[in-house]
Amino acid sequence: MKIKGKYHIPALLQETIGLLKVEPGKKYIDATLGGGGHSEEIVKRGGQLLAIDCDPEAVEYSRQRLEDACPFSKLKVVWGNFNDIDKIARENNFLGVDGILFDLGVSSHQLETSERGFSFNLGGKLDMRMDPGLSVSAQDLVNVLNEGELAELFLKFGEEKYSRCYAAAICLARKIKKIETGDELAQIIFKKTPSRGRFDRIHPATRVFQALRIAVNDELNNLKTALPKAEGLLNKKGRLAILSFHSLEDGIVKDFFLAKQNEGILKIVNEKPIVPGKSEVKDNPRARSAKLRAAEKI
Repeated sequence: MKIKGKYHIPALLQETIGLLKVEPGKKYIDATLGGGGHSEEIVKRGGQLLAIDCDPEAVEYSRQRLEDACPFSKLKVVWGNFNDIDKIARENNFLGVDGILFDLGVSSHQLETSERGFSFNLGGKLDMRMDPGLSVSAQDLVNVLNEGELAELFLKFGEEKYSRCYAAAICLARKIKKIETGDELAQIIFKKTPSRGRFDRIHPATRVFQALRIAVNDELNNLKTALPKAEGLLNKKGRLAILSFHSLEDGIVKDFFLAKQNEGILKIVNEKPIVPGKSEVKDNPRARSAKLRAAEKI
């Protein structure tokens, strides 16, 4: 696979690796391989690695990247969904690990590849499936759900205050023409956004697109399923580090860590999430919403 430019710039790279306490010979799982930035740093530091991603493009690209960068490392790269992290670890004889990483963001490659349908300004068809084998795309949801269902989805998964207004506009527009591309949907939303909100720091369609992506990929349920499985794979003193990029994910992680700490299973490493500094946000604007939390197995 030939990729122009960088596949993805990981947020809080050094902070994440530092919280994982990567040491030579110890075992680590990168549950969200993506462009391989975190994984490469783990294997360069001598860690044994099992890397997982549900996006076959990420698996193909990053396997080659890691093999080229670290040809003699102990490395396994597999395709799969992290909600099966325990099954994948067993199948690859990778139990009893010292650190597990979840980077829950969308990769730059996914956002910048028009046919993947994650963006609202590239003209590609609405898709948003991280695993292209999934049966339902964002286009399906936008054109099939009724007005009430769309409004509920935008409110629940996007925390969008204009959810009813946008849902009504979408249903009206699709009576005239099926909504097929991201920029078509973005324009419908932009036209219905109050003038004071059209030129905010983020595009008015951002929360709607977030909601559709979460629904298509069942992201929140997958995270809720994966966290206890990941905790069960950790050795004593093993660490679980999680990068989230919106409040719904961060809330799930925070609540899980608190519950496990109260049960005496995990100890929270950083009470407040680590966030990027101004210089990192300047160099990598997509890192601006990142929050990093970690906990250690007792």
